[in-house]
Amino acid sequence: MTVGLAHYLTVGAILFALGVFAVMTRRNAVALLMGVELMLNGVNLAFVAFSRAHGTLDAQVLVFFVMVVAAAEAAVGLAIVIALHRHRDTLDLDAFNLMKG
Repeated sequence: MTVGLAHYLTVGAILFALGVFAVMTRRNAVALLMGVELMLNGVNLAFVAFSRAHGTLDAQVLVFFVMVVAAAEAAVGLAIVIALHRHRDTLDLDAFNLMKG
């Protein structure tokens, strides 16, 4: 049995769906960031699978740049979460109403 494009796309869709589920249901800031990372990894897997199926490297180069941006997003996001945790002593997103006027 060979692993084809459909298998990779299925795993990518499952990763993306799990990420959406985490973003929609969790109220913890760290869980929200993990959900966003899962969604990015699901899309990256689909890009790489399509690139491999078509025999080009274009999408794989795009995935490299998306991974770099995702790493920077995770670092900045975690820094903001740490700062908010030090300020409010909680990670519950409902407790953070700093931007509300």
